Amino acid sequence: MKRDRGSATAELAVALPALILLLVVGLTAVGAVTIKLGCLAIARDAALSVARGQAPSTSDGVSVERLGDLVVVTVRRAMVTCSATAAVEPGVP
Repeated sequence: MKRDRGSATAELAVALPALILLLVVGLTAVGAVTIKLGCLAIARDAALSVARGQAPSTSDGVSVERLGDLVVVTVRRAMVTCSATAAVEPGVP
């Protein structure tokens, strides 16, 4: 019994850095996915509003391009680039 004293502490000392690393990687991945989904939502909403004839957004990092009957919106945020395409509604100049 005396030889096992402290083995739990030693095992925890070895495993704890790996657990912390996994936690940090997981939180970073969740943050990246959240940024990507937000960027995509902004691009989609802007493309739909421009396709319906509303004024394009003038936010930084948002570019609107009209290609015939299509509207392409590109959004650049925090090292992430997203784009969305929407068909122009009939009757919209």
